[in-house]
Amino acid sequence: MYLGIDLGTSGVKVLIMSEDQQIIASTNQSLTVSRPASGWSEQDPQSWILATAAAFDELAASRPDAIRQVKAIGLSGQMHGATMLDETDNPVAPCILWNDTRSHAEAARLDATPGFRELTGNIVFPGFTAPKLAWMRNNKPELFDKIRKVLLPKDYLRLWLTGDHVSDYSDSAGTSWLDVGKRVWSPDLLAATGLDLSHMPALAESTESTGTIRKELVERWGFSADVIVAGGAGDNAASAIATGIVGEGDAFISLGTSGVIYAAIDSYRPLPQSAVHTFCHSTANHWCHMAVILAATDALNWYANLVGSKAAELTRALGDEITAPGSTMFFPYLGGERTPHNDASIRGAFIGLSHPDDRAVLTRAVLEGISYAFKDGIRALEAAGTNLSRLIAVGGGSSSDYWLSLLATILDKQIDRPEDGDFGGAFGAARMGLVAATKGNPSDLCKMPAIEKSFYPNKALQDSFEPVYARYAAAYSSLKEL
Repeated sequence: MYLGIDLGTSGVKVLIMSEDQQIIASTNQSLTVSRPASGWSEQDPQSWILATAAAFDELAASRPDAIRQVKAIGLSGQMHGATMLDETDNPVAPCILWNDTRSHAEAARLDATPGFRELTGNIVFPGFTAPKLAWMRNNKPELFDKIRKVLLPKDYLRLWLTGDHVSDYSDSAGTSWLDVGKRVWSPDLLAATGLDLSHMPALAESTESTGTIRKELVERWGFSADVIVAGGAGDNAASAIATGIVGEGDAFISLGTSGVIYAAIDSYRPLPQSAVHTFCHSTANHWCHMAVILAATDALNWYANLVGSKAAELTRALGDEITAPGSTMFFPYLGGERTPHNDASIRGAFIGLSHPDDRAVLTRAVLEGISYAFKDGIRALEAAGTNLSRLIAVGGGSSSDYWLSLLATILDKQIDRPEDGDFGGAFGAARMGLVAATKGNPSDLCKMPAIEKSFYPNKALQDSFEPVYARYAAAYSSLKEL
């Protein structure tokens, strides 16, 4: 058996997977986010341990036989969070999360500092880890001086599991301290935020062992004493392993709260000015490109709430066959945008509204606008040298035939929807545990899922979407001035 832990922002998911990769049992435990000031987002690291322990309690009670057979544990987690520990490994402050924007000024200064874009291959975004430490240094010097280690959220769970300070390359690439091409911590980048190598955890591949679980945990839950803990990965890289995205040309599109196109690449090809993330992949000697939009189903849910409906009802009412675009356009910049604009202040809009527009027309406009934002991402990926022919669709929005047909047409890509299954971080984490325990080849053990349905570009309608997308792309500069 193999156990996967996914530490998200709203909860912890733990599942047990068999040798033949069938899910035997799973459970979820909720987490809360604290927002003590505008733009702040924090969690108590101890709540992660309590939630994981509660999940272990539930699984040990319901499936003690499976717990006893676990050979390895894998980890997946929310990225970028600054978990700051003192000399006794206790947090000096709540963890500053990925969606905390208090360090936007520090991020801008670091991004303008020579070396950051060159070594990390990325813009320094306010959500990344390094600017959060710069903020602590500037605003809470009495706490900053107590910091002896900085860990990412899932790696704080690893510390509890094994007693060791270790991280993996995929997650560490999102800190703005890693030389992403060489896969090593950069002393110069650390020094720019008042830190040095002693503050950093050791580094490991996602699919290698980083230690065994502590005796106390073995005795409490009935694990075997030789259970190893794999390096694990950041949540998107773990989801890539869950969907079999391993080598060059493999990619998924996630239609979740935010939208992500994640593409595995075989060489390091950064293009930071495009706002494409270039991170280490969760397989050795591979990297990834990620195009990220901040509001995918989040924008659809916003509109659904506005008209007093549910998102699934709105998309279902459109049927399965797409239609040519109308005159109304939607821009999904409800909370800013990441790729390709890196603009925290841009905001969304409807333009071209007219008397005949009804709920169905606006629903189509919303889906088209989100799809155009994904096309912006595709163009940025292509500028970075990543050309894709097909995408595996995951996330809640992938249940809509209309939306997947629309995306296939606007993006000019084959979109494949898998058969029902778990393609999230916990399953990817369990797979990483399997690879670490068996020392197997990720390409052999992390296969793509069976495809339930494929969607292809509607060639008869593509020409009608192209000029609308051109207007969409051109309108950004005008919206920015408003």
